[in-house]
Amino acid sequence: MLDFDWKSKMVSSDFSNKSSDQPQVLIPAAFGSFSNVSLPLSTSASASSAYDYYLRLPELRMLWETKEFPAWQNEAVLKPALHALEITFRFISIVLSDPRPYSNRREWTRRLESLATSQIELIALLCEDENEDKTTAGTAPIVDLTSSNGVLARECSSAEVWKLHGETTVVNRTSEASLLPRLATWQKAEDVAQRILYSIECEMRRCPYTLGLGEPNLSGKPNLDYDAVCRPNELHALKKSPYDHVANHENAALYTAHQILESWIETAKQVLKRVVSRIDASNFEAAASDGYMTEKIWKLLSEIEDLHLLMDPDDFLHLKSQLMIKPVTETESFCFRSKGLVEITEMSKELKHKVPFILGVEVDPRGGPRIQEAAMRLYAEKREGNKVFLVQALQAIEGALKRFFYGYKQVLVVVMGSLEAKGNRVVTSSDSCDSLSQIFLEPTYFPSLDAAKTFLGEFWSHGQGGSGLTRRMKK
Repeated sequence: MLDFDWKSKMVSSDFSNKSSDQPQVLIPAAFGSFSNVSLPLSTSASASSAYDYYLRLPELRMLWETKEFPAWQNEAVLKPALHALEITFRFISIVLSDPRPYSNRREWTRRLESLATSQIELIALLCEDENEDKTTAGTAPIVDLTSSNGVLARECSSAEVWKLHGETTVVNRTSEASLLPRLATWQKAEDVAQRILYSIECEMRRCPYTLGLGEPNLSGKPNLDYDAVCRPNELHALKKSPYDHVANHENAALYTAHQILESWIETAKQVLKRVVSRIDASNFEAAASDGYMTEKIWKLLSEIEDLHLLMDPDDFLHLKSQLMIKPVTETESFCFRSKGLVEITEMSKELKHKVPFILGVEVDPRGGPRIQEAAMRLYAEKREGNKVFLVQALQAIEGALKRFFYGYKQVLVVVMGSLEAKGNRVVTSSDSCDSLSQIFLEPTYFPSLDAAKTFLGEFWSHGQGGSGLTRRMKK
């Protein structure tokens, strides 16, 4: 246990009138079995290469990294998110076309509709943030729906003309390459497709444009040039895996789910880069917004991983054998074959090094509580709200990251069984040393922020006033 004596001295005079006992705030030390462990957030190169090959990630990355609109800074962030949404439409088609009588089609449909809605919400937030940033506002490639004065172009057979607010003419163009408008005309998928279209209409209301996938667009807003940005035809050309010849219906589900996962990992990577650049530019409000966006993406990744719970146990385990999926080492986790997941995990953890800059102090080389004192001043004085929002967002990212890996471990146990999921060795041991356990059991990434809140909580539990605290911290 660590006893911070300096804190007692800081408020001793305030406490002396109410209690003879000096407040001793005890902060738990790091878990002994994990404090000095270097997390093995990686796997063998051959396993990572096999993972990339199975998902055709090199080809997907080429689509993500192609810059079609140089003036649009948000392209690298939004494009993989739109790819994930479009792949979800394909996933719905796969599920509804599944001929197996024992497939849980009803729950699959509900989960995929929910997943599509969650993605649309995040895409809408990305578009909102783009409009609030003066450097990116108005740079997205859009189709102006009022420019044609109600005249349909020959090549836009999916457009429609209608009146809005009296004499205002709106040309509402629908993507010709996306699968969603086609799903809306298919009897099996009509209901879920219409619900997704209404979700787009609702979530995009605060955005300067809408997606142009066939949603009602009651506001008559411009459409994003969806086909030019997303390139659905090129994306769906990657719908078959190199192992498509494997006779197992869960193969398409596994392949498609992980393509969605990797697309959002790419978006998370771009958002995390933006968090760092905005902190360095002292744009703390925008950095906080991106921080909460990162938290939401980590939660979405958990929702995607939960899709494995709907796969038929026998078919999935048979597929695992057919694809020869097995851990290389006893402590390796399957998820670390994703180089992108490893990268955003490390990027999320590295945000801890930005805390001194945010607080405007330098790290004390003697190990003193300089950063903690600055954090307590920030919380107590309530003068720099944007900084408070930002450090809260950073801790929210940590919480979402650890919940993802904890949840992932539970998914592995349910889908593969305890022995297989835990490397055939950890199920009987409470002192687990597998890589997943190390992540969600390791100490906080932000010890100074944690200690500051612990002390403030102890301070208020003794009935002290906030003004007394700030006076003492200024001394």
